[in-house]
Amino acid sequence: MSLELFLLLAAALFSVGLFGALTQQSIVMLMMGLELMLGGVILAAAAAWHYIAPAAEGQVLIVVAVTAMALEMAIGFAVVTALFRSREIDMTDMAAELKE
Repeated sequence: MSLELFLLLAAALFSVGLFGALTQQSIVMLMMGLELMLGGVILAAAAAWHYIAPAAEGQVLIVVAVTAMALEMAIGFAVVTALFRSREIDMTDMAAELKE
């Protein structure tokens, strides 16, 4: 596969994630859109590193980024679960009322 195909796939992932993040009101669906966007960025970075400079440093950085992404989503889902259990909040409009 060529670099262009990888970048096209990464752009498609990012676009679907952006659409999901901008159109959904459910907190879980919003987080899924953000996850897709991050996956697209990581795929583009990994493909670029593989084709431009195939070295181990780029692969290690990608593994660190994927680990940080998984940790961030686990913490986010824990916060959403705690919000839902305490106040039955599952939509972004309802969560915005917590500021007041």
